[in-house]
Amino acid sequence: MRRTSAALPDTARRTGHHGRMKLFGRGRGSRFRRPSGDTARTGSTRVRASSTDDEQHLESFTATREGVEGFVEPRTAVSDVTLLLVAWDGEFTRRRVPSADWAYAFCKRRGISAYEAGVVGIPTRMREYIKRQKQRER
Repeated sequence: MRRTSAALPDTARRTGHHGRMKLFGRGRGSRFRRPSGDTARTGSTRVRASSTDDEQHLESFTATREGVEGFVEPRTAVSDVTLLLVAWDGEFTRRRVPSADWAYAFCKRRGISAYEAGVVGIPTRMREYIKRQKQRER
């Protein structure tokens, strides 16, 4: 039951606080707003959208490497959908793409096998390539 303004203490009239605690929604202010519906946002982090430079890089990689396979990585809290291309020796590149469907179509147009990275994982040859690169740096 709400009190009339005459029955409220002076501070309650000035601040608008009536002595009741909000149980649901407590602490929610501009700091905790849900992310906007903007497609360039994921979670509370802004990410760069894919560009034609990304597509050109992926095309260049597939044209200059042998045994390339594609691994489509799903959207996460910190990045959009990415396409990971891995060559036969483990050399790799990863770029943002507009969507998973775009990534599968890209691979299909070039005759590259495409896999869902969340299901099949990252190839062992890529991990070995990274290990070899780190050993060379030492």
